[in-house]
Amino acid sequence: MAERYSSFRSGSLSWLLQRVTAAFLVFVLAFHFFLLHFVHHPADITLAGTSGRMSQWSYFATMVLFLVTATFHGVNGVYAALLNQGLTGTRKTAVKWVLIVAGTLLAVQGINVALVMNGLI
Repeated sequence: MAERYSSFRSGSLSWLLQRVTAAFLVFVLAFHFFLLHFVHHPADITLAGTSGRMSQWSYFATMVLFLVTATFHGVNGVYAALLNQGLTGTRKTAVKWVLIVAGTLLAVQGINVALVMNGLI
């Protein structure tokens, strides 16, 4: 029988954060899907409606947390998958930094869009 291999050490911070962010994303994604597919029909979603929702601090904070959590969860998951495939050495370091920079840029751009939609900038 093949031995199970994981780049996450059970109980490590990366392992814990991957699970915590997954649990958070399940609930926030369900909220997001329900709100934008059942409460507001997709055909009725407008820029003005989105700005209105984003002007509510609770919705704004939830969406920014959703963005940051999803970005971390995705980047951390891709990195772990690459480590599981045997990525080591200089390539491991290079990929880690490319993912950190890409994830940071994605989060910054997403927060910028959220701030514009909120009317703060």
